[in-house]
Amino acid sequence: MPKHEFFVDMTCEGCSKAVTRVLDRLGGVQFDIDLPNKKVFIDSEHNVDTLLETLKKTGKNTSYLGEKSAQ
Repeated sequence: MPKHEFFVDMTCEGCSKAVTRVLDRLGGVQFDIDLPNKKVFIDSEHNVDTLLETLKKTGKNTSYLGEKSAQ
């Protein structure tokens, strides 16, 4: 499953909970949130556009950073 990296302008725990809420609602995703670096890493079969639109539902400035290689 591809792992995608996104920038989400999160400033607090509430912001990361908003991200968790929209991704849980989408379903079919596994994700990690890096709040200090304002990044979200998502494993999903959903396409990038779907993931980006879902993250934008938080109202935060969001952008796609690229595919992350498996580590």
